[in-house]
Amino acid sequence: MKFRPILLGLSLAALGSLVAVAQDSTPTVPQVLQITREYIKAGKNGMAHDKTEGAYVAALTRAKWPTHYIALNSLSGKSRALYLTSYPSFDAWEKDTASQAKNAPLSAELDHANFADGELLDEVDQAVCTFDQELSYHPKADLSQARFMEVSVYHVRPGHDREFHDVVKMVIDGYQKAGTAAHWALFEMNYGRPGGDYLVLSSKHSLSEIDTGFAEGKKFAEAMGEEGMKKLDEHVAASIETSDHELFSVNPRQSYVDESWAKADPDFWKAKSAAPKAEAAAAKPAATATPKPASR
Repeated sequence: MKFRPILLGLSLAALGSLVAVAQDSTPTVPQVLQITREYIKAGKNGMAHDKTEGAYVAALTRAKWPTHYIALNSLSGKSRALYLTSYPSFDAWEKDTASQAKNAPLSAELDHANFADGELLDEVDQAVCTFDQELSYHPKADLSQARFMEVSVYHVRPGHDREFHDVVKMVIDGYQKAGTAAHWALFEMNYGRPGGDYLVLSSKHSLSEIDTGFAEGKKFAEAMGEEGMKKLDEHVAASIETSDHELFSVNPRQSYVDESWAKADPDFWKAKSAAPKAEAAAAKPAATATPKPASR
């Protein structure tokens, strides 16, 4: 398969702190990233989904919950939404879950929200990833200005992880020599996906950064040289079985972010919410509510 290094390093603003970690609003690269993926029924996205997701945001806001998340809506591929929550450790995730379970009013509101949201969905799954500092390049720690996200998944052939590491290091070396603005954060997908999956996330304030990235691809190729590109292609063919590249937009109405983000850019992060009124969320939940992770 032909590898496209430009998509790995193309103007990649690193994931950084997807959200402020629990009880600390200081941006930091998350060590543990929990991702909930919702596939939405035809005709049920847009304002309808904003409304049901707004119930989660409203409940967490009322509870002043310290763990936040960012919502991404697909601009390519199937209609779906991703919800990204970061933690400094698995222990922190466990404590967050336990604290929520002890908060009966919040748990009840989230159960009601689960039921309403579940009516719009075809499927829900979750994955858990851990940050790889060695394979990341100039990761940034602030996503408050992110408006779009490239999401790339590389599936490595069994037994070829070392070669994949070599591929990424070659790409890093090429961008260092080229002197471009490339930067990214890479995560190993530990749970919820087949073994050998690696996640690369890139944030962008504007889609013009994609244009810039493609233009800078020529600098990368020149820095690598003909022999270097040939060697890179050989390592890619030997190590990467498949890759998938998708584009998402950040949806502020479905995101629960730190108040400092909202104050810094209220026009974006405080976009008018379609959340139902508090009393509407008090309706009796059904037993078939869609399961969600602790902070969702």
